[in-house]
Amino acid sequence: MQTIDTYKLTSMEEPSDELLAQIMHEAAVDAKKKGEAAHKLYFDHLRKYASEQRKQWFSKNPEMLAAR
Repeated sequence: MQTIDTYKLTSMEEPSDELLAQIMHEAAVDAKKKGEAAHKLYFDHLRKYASEQRKQWFSKNPEMLAAR
């Protein structure tokens, strides 16, 4: 009997529908976690970059800071 722990995708045997559903579910959960982590990292970097650019711009244009 095949289980998630013993089945290999390179096997010549087709996985059962139940096993295939479990494999697909685990792959979807893993992909969602990785996507959410990448999304968070991207926007963290974007916020940091925007902050650095804002500081750099205001240091070159101090008169604009007073106008805020």
